[in-house]
Amino acid sequence: MRYFIITGLGLIFLIFACQKAGENRAMSNEELVKKGAYLVTLGGCNDCHSPKKMTPQGPVPDENLLLSGHPQNLKLPPVDPSKIGPGQWVLIHENMTAFVGPWGMSFAANLTPDEQTGIGLWSPEHFINAMRTGKHMGAGRPILPPMPWFNLRQVNDDDLRAIFAYFKSLTPIKNQVPAPVAPPDLGKI
Repeated sequence: MRYFIITGLGLIFLIFACQKAGENRAMSNEELVKKGAYLVTLGGCNDCHSPKKMTPQGPVPDENLLLSGHPQNLKLPPVDPSKIGPGQWVLIHENMTAFVGPWGMSFAANLTPDEQTGIGLWSPEHFINAMRTGKHMGAGRPILPPMPWFNLRQVNDDDLRAIFAYFKSLTPIKNQVPAPVAPPDLGKI
């Protein structure tokens, strides 16, 4: 009887250990991309980083320009700097890729793997460091609002690697997003 109990407990332990080992196994690139696509959808990345098309239901991401950032040739209306500041307005362009507030004007980045205008030259470490520090490539200029990098710094490295793998799986789109505009320069646009 004791033999069966010890054998049974050993078998239960072995099954549990195998299940845990399976959970910790490395994901294939296909699984990583699929998980990243799920996290990008859940995180609403297309809300800001994809140009929109107007539909009867309102604006929706343009499937041909997913995650390509603020369109480089989109002419923006003039901004009245007197309307912007602490306790006043934050403005969002109807395309939902350009934002104006006390920080100045910011534009949603191109997250496709284009090497000249997107994140094609980034490594997973650049991406993770950017999400942890709020700095472009983890060491450059500040990432401006409304990008919620401060929330993403709480995401574990495996999930950030999955998001990055999904971005790298996209078709590269050449789209040079404008540089941010500092608050004193808003009236010059």
